[in-house]
Amino acid sequence: MKRHAVLACLAFAAACAGWPQLAAAATLDGATLSAWWAAPFAGMLLSIAIFPLVAPALWHHHFGKVSAAWAVVFLVPFAFVFGTGTAFGSLVHALLEEYVPFIVLLTALYTVAGGICVRGNLRGTPRLNTTILVLGTMLASIMGTTGAAMLLIRPLLRANDNRKHVVHVVVFFIFLVANAGGSLSPLGDPPLFLGFLNGVGFFWTTQHLALPMLFVCVVLLAVFYAIDSYYFHRGEEQRPAALDPTPDAPKLAIDGKINFVLLVAVIALVLMSGLWKPGIEFDVFGTHVALQNALRDAALIVVTLVSLAVTPRAARTGNDFNWAPIEEVAKLFAAIFVTIAPVITILRAGEAGAFAGIVHLVNDVSGAPRDAMYFWATGILSSFLDNAPTYLVFFNLAGGDAQTLMTTGATTLAAISAGAVFMGANSYIGNAPNFMVKAIAESRGVRMPGFFGYLAWSGAILIPVFLVTGWLFF
Repeated sequence: MKRHAVLACLAFAAACAGWPQLAAAATLDGATLSAWWAAPFAGMLLSIAIFPLVAPALWHHHFGKVSAAWAVVFLVPFAFVFGTGTAFGSLVHALLEEYVPFIVLLTALYTVAGGICVRGNLRGTPRLNTTILVLGTMLASIMGTTGAAMLLIRPLLRANDNRKHVVHVVVFFIFLVANAGGSLSPLGDPPLFLGFLNGVGFFWTTQHLALPMLFVCVVLLAVFYAIDSYYFHRGEEQRPAALDPTPDAPKLAIDGKINFVLLVAVIALVLMSGLWKPGIEFDVFGTHVALQNALRDAALIVVTLVSLAVTPRAARTGNDFNWAPIEEVAKLFAAIFVTIAPVITILRAGEAGAFAGIVHLVNDVSGAPRDAMYFWATGILSSFLDNAPTYLVFFNLAGGDAQTLMTTGATTLAAISAGAVFMGANSYIGNAPNFMVKAIAESRGVRMPGFFGYLAWSGAILIPVFLVTGWLFF
């Protein structure tokens, strides 16, 4: 990650007067915040949506600077109004509590999965493509949506590099492998992992999201097969053999098998941080960092370095492995996590906050939860906010007690969980693997749709499926 992505935040920290004052950062009441504090976050989202369309060259070379600028647009006025201590505390909390664990885990999964190279090239028929999507959907709840996506996106692209229409293959891969497939375990997607850390049973999601997940995935796979078959059987879909960059080679082999062991280590470390609770915490400028989480992140960094050291060079060369996708995610989500802070704080204030309308939307006049509204409210916000803190907001709005939510509030918790995981597929920024898959596809020459173009795909295909899902299950 280039240094300009973090220079603005470091400059802000250095400009704050007096380290003792910073250490005493106050907890901010979301009820005191105006909705205008969400403007930098909205500006960040609009930048992601508009700049690639109107100024693609500028965005490609300077998206890190644009992201840092939006972080400063939030932090400087925030420090002026609420004090440097509160602003610095907000920055530290966003980085240590949310961003660092997020990017460390993603980097580990990206590096480890990127060291597993599936050699050989099969023909990208509708049957093969659907089989790869099914495999990735199944693996996503075991090795995480990031791990499954990074493992299979390159073989899928190679299998289809002799076809003219590939965009729909990548879009459905994002729908299924990078999102819906991760709904059956806390390892699958960050929101479910946060639920696990807050007391939700490890297999609770497996039991209560199995049917909604099966319905969504079967429908999407059927739609994909129909679309892919239509394109595949059209005339001139196949490129001439001379233009096929990787001719079909049915014999398959796997390089970098050691990374399967490292992948198990990643899964074990994530489980450790949820099951082992020594009760030791470190106060870092008002942010409490638990020992198990610090050890997990440090060990994940070690796993990442070991993967880089022991993976055969041929494996990463075969995958065309580079840091561009994770660099893009790192820079964009650093600004997203910083600018989203006031939005989450306001939402947590409930009826006393500027977004009280959302609270009234998900509960009836007596205060009882409306499960369908929890599904849609969590889902829509997860489409554009980070789905992990969004999950926590609605988890707390529904009572915040895991034992109660797992029993008498089971349908409400299932609605929150499904909305957060399923609807992360609605936009590129709904879930981090979406951006990574898009970047890898574009590096392989696939002309992926822009921000609004992708919204058109998700609006036409996912929203009708989610409407039926909400009606059937919530």
